[in-house]
Parts: sequence; structure tokens; C-alpha cells
Amino acid sequence: MIKVGDTLPLATLQEYSEIEGEGCSIGPNPVDVAKATAGKTIALFALPGAFTPTCSAKHVPGYVQHFDDFKAAGVDEIWCVSVNDAFVMGAWARDQKTGTKVRMLADGSADFAKATGLTLDLTGRGMGLRSNRYSMLVKDGKVATLNVEAPGKFEVSDADTLLAQARG
Repeated sequence: MIKVGDTLPLATLQEYSEIEGEGCSIGPNPVDVAKATAGKTIALFALPGAFTPTCSAKHVPGYVQHFDDFKAAGVDEIWCVSVNDAFVMGAWARDQKTGTKVRMLADGSADFAKATGLTLDLTGRGMGLRSNRYSMLVKDGKVATLNVEAPGKFEVSDADTLLAQARG
């Protein structure tokens, strides 16, 4: 399992963008994790699935709400990573009104989750291999803090905990 001090794994996530922008066509667009984190501080949180109850009611809204606080604490970007396809993550971004505050990144084949060792097997619930629920502060591609939830819990990966660490 990835730990504090480790470099994020080489992986490509996917992002659905509804608005064409700087070198960014309407999605899905590849996001090279190494390039996208270089020289930046990223508040990254991952969760089992888009549109799931805890993720939609608590996890994403906390990060959207604290966007300005994260910026003030020196965070360049907030990323939400989930084992879903880019189209689902795009629809979820619309539903959650993340706008430009939280980048909703798809780990469609769970390659990033597997490479970090932070997987959650929900095959018994018909959801297959997913990402565990966690948050991390990433500085220039390296893990500065890591908060991994116990199964079924939402206690340490919330926005307040990671924000306190970013301010730390």
C-alpha cells in the first residue's frame, strides 16, 4: 500500500469536460498523474463510487464547500478519484455542482487504485473492484499525508481533516 513519502504511481486517469478549454476538448480527456501533479499541491480524495449515498451526501460536498479554504492553505487543485468511467464522473460533477472547484477523475479500470494498493472488493455487492475511501495531500507528486478509512467508515478522509493537514 502507498504510504507517506511515496511518489504517486504512473497512471492515466480520465476527465470529462463539458466545456472546451485550454488544450482540452470536450471529454473524456487523459490526465497523466505525474505531469498533472508536478510542481503542485493536490488535495486528492478517493471513494468507492459516483452517486453512492455517503459519497454524494458528505464526501464531495465537503470539498466543494471548502474550496476557498483549500486555496488559502496553498492547495492548487482538489481531485476526486473513483472507479467509474469518465462519462459517469462528468454526470456526477454536474449533479454535485463541482464546477471548476473539484476535478472529477475517472479510474475506469481501477489501475490507479490497484497501483496504490488502496482497493476495495465490492464484488459481493455487484460493484466489482473499487477504490477504498481515503484522502491524501500530494506535493509535487509525492504523498505528504494519507488518511485511509476503515471499511464502511467516513471519519478521516473528509474535507475538514485534509484541510487541517494542508494548513498544518
